[in-house]
Amino acid sequence: MRSPVPRFRDVERQAGSLQPTQCVPPCHDRQNTMWFVRDACGIVCGVITWLLVFFAEFVVLFVMLLPSKNLTYSLVNGTIFNSLAFLALASHFRAMCTDPGAVPKGNATKEYIESLQLKPGQVVYKCPKCCSIKPDRAHHCSVCKRCIRKMDHHCPWVNNCVGESNQKYFVLFTMYIALISLHALVMVVFHFLYCFEDDWTKCSTFSPPATVILLILLCFESLLFLIFTSVMFGTQVHSICTDETGIERLKGEAPTWEKIPCWEAMKLALGGPLSLTWFSPFSDLSCRKNDSSSIPAGPQGEIIEEDVIEIPLQH
Repeated sequence: MRSPVPRFRDVERQAGSLQPTQCVPPCHDRQNTMWFVRDACGIVCGVITWLLVFFAEFVVLFVMLLPSKNLTYSLVNGTIFNSLAFLALASHFRAMCTDPGAVPKGNATKEYIESLQLKPGQVVYKCPKCCSIKPDRAHHCSVCKRCIRKMDHHCPWVNNCVGESNQKYFVLFTMYIALISLHALVMVVFHFLYCFEDDWTKCSTFSPPATVILLILLCFESLLFLIFTSVMFGTQVHSICTDETGIERLKGEAPTWEKIPCWEAMKLALGGPLSLTWFSPFSDLSCRKNDSSSIPAGPQGEIIEEDVIEIPLQH
């Protein structure tokens, strides 16, 4: 009789993908090394993200702040904008170069399954695409070519999946981009008002047509990314508080896990009790729980062919 353990996910089946010759364990799967996805679209989007921030930096500094006659206004706004831009780019780098929670390839071996010490009748699943034993709430990403624990979605703008281990940095990235977009938008409005009241040739070191074009471009960029990143930030906070990832909500998966309260989920995702480290892209997730879903790297043995493995009952 089968144990009442639920089937956590639909098994991804592809004809011909279960051949042992296509499921070769990696010769090494090192941890604590920099993570980088070699995806052309993601790399281009990541570079565009940095260029857009640098463009905003250029317009804010050289069109609005440096020509200003009010030194205090320039210093205060320059400090705030540059600090937020630095934190945004640092968060983007951490979200892009942090392992999102990838399950090591090729650990679907008999030896590894035995090491899990599962109860008789329990069922485990093998991903036929990367030949890994899939922990609960893990999904395969076709871009990263790995199974990702608590995968929310793959974001080309950070060239990475948003998962268990880098969701904090993605949340900070969207938050800081929204803040600098709002700040830039407010400064553009004030600068337009100032230039309308004064001589356009005196409110900028650039010619009036060039000044207007640069300000309009910055206004459009700020408004667009303010809306986009605010929605993404809200979506991520909602996913954390409801303990349900974007892909789980999209696929309509019935929760088979015990949901945790919103505040506990926030502390787990952002790295501990409420403190300044929540807002720092340089702090690590020190409170990440170590559970049975943590998968060690470098399993030894031959890859099993079945993609649904049931632990035999003892007689």
